[in-house]
Amino acid sequence: MLYFAYHRTSTEDQHLDRGLKEINDYAIENNIELVKVYTDQCTGKNFDRPSYEQLINDMDLATRINPSEKIGLIVTELDRLGRNKQLTLKEIAKLRDKGIRLLVLEIPTTLVELPKDNNISTMIMETINNMLIEMYASFAQAELDKKEKRQREGIAAKKARGEWDDYGRPRTLDFKKFAKEYKRVLDGSIKPVECMRLLGLSKTTYYRYVKEYNENLE
Repeated sequence: MLYFAYHRTSTEDQHLDRGLKEINDYAIENNIELVKVYTDQCTGKNFDRPSYEQLINDMDLATRINPSEKIGLIVTELDRLGRNKQLTLKEIAKLRDKGIRLLVLEIPTTLVELPKDNNISTMIMETINNMLIEMYASFAQAELDKKEKRQREGIAAKKARGEWDDYGRPRTLDFKKFAKEYKRVLDGSIKPVECMRLLGLSKTTYYRYVKEYNENLE
């Protein structure tokens, strides 16, 4: 079996190191040689992520090269794969349809190799795994909903205090354009000062956009 791994965090402040260590420790303990570990630092609301898309393409390529080769995908926690319940379950179904086995370190039953010669045992384990995955996906969605609720309440409180200027005044530039260039800062392609100069933003306005970007994550 070929093993790939994926880990996602939402911002630079949430370091990738801990999750990557968990993945590497698991691989060492189980004598697994990882083909590659893919990482993203972006929202878990959807699957529009550069490294994740590359991961899917690479797993598809491995399957095309050798159709008999089994593929395993390792993640530390289900919410590192995605936070939106419906989209995450849909993505997991796609992986399953491709014959890709998902191993979630926080859900031990997904790490158990299912018996090939006992249909009843396999069916029971698959049912248990599906129930646990749906439960953890519900937890991730609940956390996302809670975060968005806090954001709405925070904005409402700013309006009530007359501090809405940070959000309500006309934008210096389109937020999508800022997000596109800011992702280059996150991946190390450019420095913050270069991004400010490129977009024509003052330091204060730049960090106001950064704050809003971070608040929209997860």
